Amino acid sequence: MAQAALQQTLKRTPFHAIHVSLGAKMVPFAGFEMPVQYPTGITAEHRAVRETCGLFDVSHMGEFELRGSEAVAFATYVTSNDVAGLEVGQVQYSTILNSRGTIEDDCLVYRFADHLLLVVNASNKEKDLDHILRHLGRLDCTVSDVSDGTALLALQGPRAQQILQPLTQVDLSAIAYYRFTTGDVAGVSAVISRTGYTGEDGFELYFDAAGARTVWEALVAGGDVTPAGLGCRDTLRLEMGMALYGNDIDDTTTPLEAGLGWVVKLGKGRFVGRDALLAQKEKGIQRRLVGFTTSERCFPRHGYPVFISDAPSGIVRSGTMSPTLGIPIGTCYLPVEAAKTGTAFQIEIRGQRVAAAVVKMPFYTKGSHR
Repeated sequence: MAQAALQQTLKRTPFHAIHVSLGAKMVPFAGFEMPVQYPTGITAEHRAVRETCGLFDVSHMGEFELRGSEAVAFATYVTSNDVAGLEVGQVQYSTILNSRGTIEDDCLVYRFADHLLLVVNASNKEKDLDHILRHLGRLDCTVSDVSDGTALLALQGPRAQQILQPLTQVDLSAIAYYRFTTGDVAGVSAVISRTGYTGEDGFELYFDAAGARTVWEALVAGGDVTPAGLGCRDTLRLEMGMALYGNDIDDTTTPLEAGLGWVVKLGKGRFVGRDALLAQKEKGIQRRLVGFTTSERCFPRHGYPVFISDAPSGIVRSGTMSPTLGIPIGTCYLPVEAAKTGTAFQIEIRGQRVAAAVVKMPFYTKGSHR
């Protein structure tokens, strides 16, 4: 009864029936019932994305439309990057900060000719909406949550363009990395964005939820696309050193500590969190997010204690056994003086201290479009 009640409270994406029909293992995630893996398994799905092509349902993500004469000014104020510098058809990675300069969420900003689209993490959608609306004031800008009516698929892998091109009249080769356009995909009107969370080439497709089955079936019809779940999405992004909210970044960390200073434009003028970041930069950061590997073949899970010179230094933020590299990889925060390639420290795994060392991120570079 408890499990049935839980499932009733979870949201479902427009692709839920497809996932179930394919035998996917469905799990609660960010208020949704989502596929963590299919019968092929996480490792096979991971390799498919690295070698051919994988298809992810990421319709759980949140989407906000910002419209009005001051939409750009508002977005520039509530995110750390410089939205005003975006061209129409360009996408920007950024962070949403609070007054302490710590991260409420990371996000993507899309600039259309007449509006902006802000894409946020599913687990933070309600919090993000409340947060940014508190700063709206008297600006000529409206914010609309269009998440529930939006389907979002990520087609990722070296063959993504070859697979998608027959389904659209848009010249995909003309879409540069972190650029987008609009056009039909399998007869369904869509935003076609050359973005992703895997480090491979690929596209994210935004379209009306009513076209979900049509687009999915068209993409997999040729048999060259592997459905992929949240499990391999996590291993793929970690190999690339891409931050995951709730693990590598959260509302206790600043972009400067997390190695995301490149999405902070202190010179653009006032924005939420700027004063706190200016103060931190002047004082100097005390810790930094680093990548690591271990001397033993193990699985460094999120939450495992970290020690440097026998002194506690927080926890493992992200960790896995890399399917591509065949070695343990992970992230943690270390004191800035220790956050250098080659620094030795320890991770406590099931009561035993295991030797680890700082390595440069990304862990994996072949095929990267970063």
